[in-house]
Amino acid sequence: MIDRYIDKFLRYMDIEKNYSKHTVLNYKLDLNNFKTFLDKTELEKVDYLLLRKYLATLKEKNFNARTLGRHLSALRSFFRFLNREGFLKNNPILVLSSPKLDKHLPQFMTEDEVKKVIEIAAGIDLSGLRDRAILETFYSTGARISEVAALSLQDIDFISGTVKVKGKGKKERMVPIGDTAMRAIRNYIDKRNKQTDAIFLNKNGRRITDRGIRNIVGKYIKAASVKHGVSPHTFRHSFATHLLNRGADLRTVQELLGHANLSTTQIYTHLSTERLKN
Repeated sequence: MIDRYIDKFLRYMDIEKNYSKHTVLNYKLDLNNFKTFLDKTELEKVDYLLLRKYLATLKEKNFNARTLGRHLSALRSFFRFLNREGFLKNNPILVLSSPKLDKHLPQFMTEDEVKKVIEIAAGIDLSGLRDRAILETFYSTGARISEVAALSLQDIDFISGTVKVKGKGKKERMVPIGDTAMRAIRNYIDKRNKQTDAIFLNKNGRRITDRGIRNIVGKYIKAASVKHGVSPHTFRHSFATHLLNRGADLRTVQELLGHANLSTTQIYTHLSTERLKN
């Protein structure tokens, strides 16, 4: 029976809520984990004590607070859906509190470190031109890795200097893209023979994957010998931090990053020592 409810919920998340495939997949994995825990227990018999027991089993697996919070978020949405649709009379998760999350400042590179990483990608062959264009696009737009991978030719307006980015929840936003990044993209596209809608391609001529981009960025990070833990998302953190350090207001950065809530953007209000001195 629970399988049927999970399928209904996931279809609702995909079709009506327009959540990304990545989010829907994570919810599916979390709910299937909960289904395994329930074994033969019916949903109607799930109560506060059983949910606490489930959380305890997750903690025994050494899940951190953020992972526990994600599991709880999936369950909250699931039970809210069941209750609203009339499949369950009561919502047992309402009284369950979420684990307190430790607030970690996002890691970012200095402007010199970003420049060093990008300039290493100076190859004149097709892969070198592509890699340079990918790095320039990351830093120029602050886009997520999935957003860069999904870029198509019609998404970039070379005249107005804007790019249409498909973000979380399949929401679209328009962000400015700098001349340097557009020039790098043009150099790459002009060099390749493959006629396709996708901007960034792998060695087989197909649209590059998130993992492919992650590997490319990792290669240049290692070559530049900058700080550990730098990833494609670090470019996004650096983009936001450098904008704020140079005087951009928080709401502008919120729009550029595609954050639904300003509170998400506020984590970038950490300022460099140099800015504080100024």
